[in-house]
Amino acid sequence: MLRRLRRMPLPRGELLLGPRTLIMGVINVTPDSFSDGGLFLEQERAVAQGLALAAEGADLLDVGGESTRPGAEPVSAQVEQERVLPVIEALCARAQAVLSVDTSKAAVARAALAAGAQVINDVSALRGDPDMAPLAAASGAGLILMHMQGDPRSMQADPHYEDVVAEVKTFLAERAQAAQAAGVARERIILDPGIGFGKTLEHNLALIRGLNELAELGCPLLLGASRKSFIGRLTGRQAPGERLWGSLGAHVLGAALGADIVRVHEAAPYREALAVSDAVMALEARP
Repeated sequence: MLRRLRRMPLPRGELLLGPRTLIMGVINVTPDSFSDGGLFLEQERAVAQGLALAAEGADLLDVGGESTRPGAEPVSAQVEQERVLPVIEALCARAQAVLSVDTSKAAVARAALAAGAQVINDVSALRGDPDMAPLAAASGAGLILMHMQGDPRSMQADPHYEDVVAEVKTFLAERAQAAQAAGVARERIILDPGIGFGKTLEHNLALIRGLNELAELGCPLLLGASRKSFIGRLTGRQAPGERLWGSLGAHVLGAALGADIVRVHEAAPYREALAVSDAVMALEARP
């Protein structure tokens, strides 16, 4: 599926989305992330991880201070800020990448933008904090809106859909419209189907297969399947850190089907794999 070049205006620059799939590197500054179990809770280790991801080719770095794994308990805005702000400030000064803050709290997003972040990654899709939409509109930041059924504490209890692709598509269209109504420019909105957020194995597979349908919404798509439990179920890999190869398969296929950005825990393997798949898909442009 050929993707057209998009220029996303951001504070202090712009983000180019086009034939090359962009890589967003994950930096969890949390003690309880499912994927790395608090490995980067210390500031120095989190900054080092961000610099390593950028050096390996990550185009964006997504810094989060609150776990959204199934069953996760929320933390205060103050705790989130204490975790993410020093990391964002350090990476803003040293990394050649667009910085994103993974939060649903406007206070955290506001402080992160002041520290150097240029994108807000809101897993609640503006439903978690009424101040988030006006902040996103006034700041000029990029805005990622994700689908989630329920909340992190309950989302995997009993996810149910009549047609998961159609329902997620409708939800994302409505949230994009709500963001625009609040003053967020359409060209600054990115949509995320929320792989693993209130979905079964079958739902996740259907959403990856249906990315071309979600692309019809006209906004760039982000796919975040890295190390997710459905990868473990398919491959037999119980430890999240052992799920790279399955994660590569999901994201390469997802990029071919319409994802513009992949959110992952390693950068170098994806850079090489996507260089090949992007080149193959670019052949569609030939007459």
